[in-house]
Amino acid sequence: MIERLRVVARDLLTTWRSSLTLRVLLSTISLSVIVAALVGMVALTQVRDGLVQQRQKSSVAQASVGLATAHKVLDSLPAATSADERNAMVDAVVAEVAAPAGSSGEFEVLLLATPSLSTPGSPERGTNDISDASVSSTLRSTIADGKQQAWQINTLEFLDGHSTSGVIVGAPIYLPGIGQYELYQLFPLDSQVATLTIMRSSILVAGIFMVFGLVLVSILLTRQVVQPIRRAAESAERLRGGRLTERLAVRGRDDIGRLATSFNSMAESMQKQIQRLEELSRVQQRFVSDVSHELRTPLTTIRMASELLYASSDEFDPASAKAVELLQQQSERFETLLNDLLEISRLDAGVVKLDLDPADLSAMAGRVIESLASVAKDLGVPVQCTSVGDIGFVLCDVRRIERIVRNLISNAIEHGGGKTVQVFVVGEEDCVTISVRDHGSGLKPGEAALVFNRFWRADPARQRTLGGTGLGLAISLEDARLHGGWLEADGEVEQGAHFRLVLQRDPNNSDVVISTSVPLPIAEFDAWLEGAV
Repeated sequence: MIERLRVVARDLLTTWRSSLTLRVLLSTISLSVIVAALVGMVALTQVRDGLVQQRQKSSVAQASVGLATAHKVLDSLPAATSADERNAMVDAVVAEVAAPAGSSGEFEVLLLATPSLSTPGSPERGTNDISDASVSSTLRSTIADGKQQAWQINTLEFLDGHSTSGVIVGAPIYLPGIGQYELYQLFPLDSQVATLTIMRSSILVAGIFMVFGLVLVSILLTRQVVQPIRRAAESAERLRGGRLTERLAVRGRDDIGRLATSFNSMAESMQKQIQRLEELSRVQQRFVSDVSHELRTPLTTIRMASELLYASSDEFDPASAKAVELLQQQSERFETLLNDLLEISRLDAGVVKLDLDPADLSAMAGRVIESLASVAKDLGVPVQCTSVGDIGFVLCDVRRIERIVRNLISNAIEHGGGKTVQVFVVGEEDCVTISVRDHGSGLKPGEAALVFNRFWRADPARQRTLGGTGLGLAISLEDARLHGGWLEADGEVEQGAHFRLVLQRDPNNSDVVISTSVPLPIAEFDAWLEGAV
């Protein structure tokens, strides 16, 4: 469950990051809701405070009139001496004060005896079943102690169980013959509550329409901004894919129009530069190819002459024999260089076609090691070949893959420093890996990315033992890519170098994502090696 939530959260985060429209819409909706809520709260608060304040002022004023009415009634009545007279006096006061309210119940009246300041058993009255629980003890104490009018907003409780909010205004009053009383007039806030309810509904509806309107506006603005950017991104992708004639339509002179104009200028400049570089590349390839072909004729003549002289070198004096031997070696190296130049020019031109056949890479590595056995013996470098797993067959251009393996092993022998060179052929489900590990001078930091550059040498002052041309690894890298595989290198100073060639079993199956369990870095490979052998 937790993992599923993580996946959902990751998908949502990816969608959030990849969609500008979604971010704009959600941000607009969120900000609109927050603004609408704040505006509504402020408006409702101000309206509520205004209504309550107005109701409080009118209630105090009306209560003052009711208190004056009560005093007039009391002035017209003699002091009560009996229970009937006391009841009649209380009823008269309540009736006169409540008379302006009529039957609509605009306000209620409570006449309560002040404890300890009135005759025990003094009668108390209220209108419309109003409960004396509506008046808090705090308000009663304030009126009894201060001997002055006071008001409070509280809940009006009725004997039938219902309640409502209201303004309670009270004042002390003396009833002759009975004692000290408190006259309360309770003004319900029903109309104010109804007004607030209507205001709340109106503000809610207005807020919903405002949010909806802002969302529509944001969608419109987003389309006006995002659509041109999206078209620019799509055009950039097509431009990256090789459609150099791709251009954007310029509409207007605003920021979007300037963006389209700048994009078109950039695309036109790139097209001109790429065309110029392509032309230079074609000229260079043609030059290399033409020169290589033109050099073949004199080279053939030189080779024939050098072979003839080398066959008769026993008849020459030592100095002449050495010169003939050097001529033979350099003419062979010259021919190899010409062949590599022609090969690299064909790779650059993209005209190479693979001749695919099933091959056993373990047997291929054995043949290469056997062909280099004399050189390895002369340099004192043992070469070990180990097969791990089910090697099987790989569909490949045998000549090109064998050339890669030969380059890797010959380089390892030359730079092995007299130490053992280890060759591992590892068979996996979808691929086969050939790893070549030497224990020589190794590679400095950063040189692993340079070894496949053309004519690059780690130590330019060092003599080539096997007479390489400097193009072998560059050609090997391109051959590996042609097969849908890869060729990588890693090394450490004085710890040797490790080259790894990974080939999928069928280069025609582009749907297979190849991976290998053979690590590339020196330390990781050595650790893997201990468990694999």
